[in-house]
Amino acid sequence: MAKELDRKKVGKVVKKAKKKENALTISIYDLDGKIEKEIELPKEIFSVKVSPRLLTQYVRVYLANQRQGTASTKTRGEVSGSTRKIYRQKGTGRARHGDIKAPIFVGGGIVGGPRPKDFRLKIGRKQKKKALLGALTLKQESKELIGLSDKFLSVKPKTKLLIEFFQKLNLEKEKKLLVIPLLEKNQLLLAVRNIPTVTVVSATALNCYQLLNHKKILFIAKTIEVIKNINKDEN
Repeated sequence: MAKELDRKKVGKVVKKAKKKENALTISIYDLDGKIEKEIELPKEIFSVKVSPRLLTQYVRVYLANQRQGTASTKTRGEVSGSTRKIYRQKGTGRARHGDIKAPIFVGGGIVGGPRPKDFRLKIGRKQKKKALLGALTLKQESKELIGLSDKFLSVKPKTKLLIEFFQKLNLEKEKKLLVIPLLEKNQLLLAVRNIPTVTVVSATALNCYQLLNHKKILFIAKTIEVIKNINKDEN
């Protein structure tokens, strides 16, 4: 019996060791630039199959949907002006004309000019989700995810503190996306708002384009749980 128990214990240790080897982890940094701890990343979010074609499609749809399509010119029917005949039909030696608003006259209507247009494209909800998870996986595989302690949310509202932190990690020149649990007024937002290389977004508003458009992704530790819960709700 003792040998069997020993084998079971060894088996459990081996299984735990394999889990640790296969586990995805991320280092959590404190304000001093030191590693505070390491946390495990959920594989269903940070280790999924990536489809480059889907990511390309999402970026195309996202950029198309940012277009306002409000450029507009007036046709001869929309230009304000007199409707009388500008000069008599015959006897002037000039070509016959009846409307001062014709396109050939200065101040007249525009032919073939831009008109208001809706450039929006559609993409499925499941496709959006797959693209987001694919982008998160890409950032994790390329070691561009950086975890921040929850204490950052209550940091003193001084820009200098954040700049010094980025300098310690050699991130001062990198284009960074800071993902926080909720986009509400807090100390961290006040401290980071004057740093041009940092964009702040809440976990609920995070999208694939933002992830791909930034070199480094900074996560507050709580944010990962928020993203995990959102993913569960959608399932």
